[in-house]
Amino acid sequence: MDKTETGEIKTSLKVQSVWLLFAKLVGFGLNFLVPILIFRTLSKADIGIYNQVFLVVGTVSSIIPLGVSMSAYYYLSREPEKRRFYIFNILIFNFIIGGIACLLLNLYPKVLFDIFKDSEMTRFAPQIGLVIWLWVFSTFLELVAVANQETRLATIFIIAAQFTKAVFMISAVYFYGTVGAILNAATVQAVLQTIVLLGYLNYRFKGFWHSFDKKIFAEQLKYALPFGLMSVLWTLQAEIHNWFVGHGFSAEEMAIYRVGCFELPLLYLLQESVSSVMIPRMSQLQAEDNKREMIEFTARATEKLALVYFPTFVFLIITAYTLITTLFTTKFAESVPIFVLNLTLLPFAVFIADPITRAYESIGKYILKVRILIVIALIFTLYYGIRHFDLWGMAMIVVVTALIDRLASTIKIWQTVELKFSDLYLLKNVAKIGLISLVAGVPTYYLYHQIKQFTPDWGRQIGDLIFSGLQETMLETLGGILTLGLTGLIFGSFYVGGIYFMGLLDKDEKEFICTKLAGVAKFLGIHKSGGVMDGVK
Repeated sequence: MDKTETGEIKTSLKVQSVWLLFAKLVGFGLNFLVPILIFRTLSKADIGIYNQVFLVVGTVSSIIPLGVSMSAYYYLSREPEKRRFYIFNILIFNFIIGGIACLLLNLYPKVLFDIFKDSEMTRFAPQIGLVIWLWVFSTFLELVAVANQETRLATIFIIAAQFTKAVFMISAVYFYGTVGAILNAATVQAVLQTIVLLGYLNYRFKGFWHSFDKKIFAEQLKYALPFGLMSVLWTLQAEIHNWFVGHGFSAEEMAIYRVGCFELPLLYLLQESVSSVMIPRMSQLQAEDNKREMIEFTARATEKLALVYFPTFVFLIITAYTLITTLFTTKFAESVPIFVLNLTLLPFAVFIADPITRAYESIGKYILKVRILIVIALIFTLYYGIRHFDLWGMAMIVVVTALIDRLASTIKIWQTVELKFSDLYLLKNVAKIGLISLVAGVPTYYLYHQIKQFTPDWGRQIGDLIFSGLQETMLETLGGILTLGLTGLIFGSFYVGGIYFMGLLDKDEKEFICTKLAGVAKFLGIHKSGGVMDGVK
């Protein structure tokens, strides 16, 4: 294993991906209570305002950096002697572009009323601008640590940031219960993260604030902006439907729609983790013109994603109603059909496009053209949709365009790396995983419908016994958790057994499962000798 300039040992793709995935899963777990608490505390109208506010924050924060921050993945691994220059260039760009967005929202707050037709959005405009400015600047913390191949440190940053964010957000909801208080909490979190970012950069890249070169800055922008424009188009493609829904439907309907789209971003944590560590490796392989290894490397990553994505898809399709009503209560049952429709994109997400796309300029230009056409078509279709379609119809437009985009990019990538029809055998395990997931889903579907008939009563009995005086919604939640837990155990048993005995796990993965089972057995007081663990190995 090689060492970085800072002395840290470089680790493998699998180890880096696991660390990042672990961090993001913990981060998700820490913030899991935030939307749950919000949806139980605020009214439907206030939930709609909350969604609109953070739709603006999230979308603008994603678009305006124009991919310049992502250039750290490319330059920090290729030209270590110039790292301070690239770091400072990114900070300057993010500070200026975020400041411009903040200034515009302070000068022209009415623009948010024109979009969402709600006077509350005008009142929150200055706060929204400040949060955008701070988020654009501070979120570079996680990215720069990964680009510097310090995945363990990045893990600490992610978990710490999500922990403090959860504490601030939950406190704001619990003690104040207003959208303004939630925005204040986001501001405090971003300020704290900015302080940590500057401290880390000063420690790792001492004197970086003295490192500026116009030629290097121009070169960095020349590389980053085409990818940034492509990222902007992708963000528009992914988020513009929410803006149309916010404009054409009421705040309450906006809340229903956003719940239907809630789970999808959380399901891509693994893909983001794998993709972020694949980008430098693919760049290196492209420089060596090693297309064969690129194909095989991508196939291995696809298989690992399929191990998680395919069973998750089947399980969520079966339990969609229980999941949504457990998380957000039965008042959001109307969100279930939208949620199920959005889930259809999940199996296609196993094919990672971004690492190879960033390695080839020709692919980037092609996808840029495709996305320009898709975004234009999407705008016209959504404009027609808000006048003639319901919420489910609006979601259908998004799903179809996303599939077209993925198909177009996948075909171009296959052509560029010279994938042959005979190479499809590399995906044979992916097909097996899909089949096993479907087979495991058959008995699970039947047993789920039996379980959900009596688990609500169990939840009520447990709530009355242990937590007397709980609200009705919390009793329903306990019943839903029991249903999901029992169904998950059933599905997981069929699925893990299937992939284990079909030989789809490597030695390390088998040892990991056995270790966890041994830990559970030990916790339950079951010993290996003569016990269930004898049959596992």
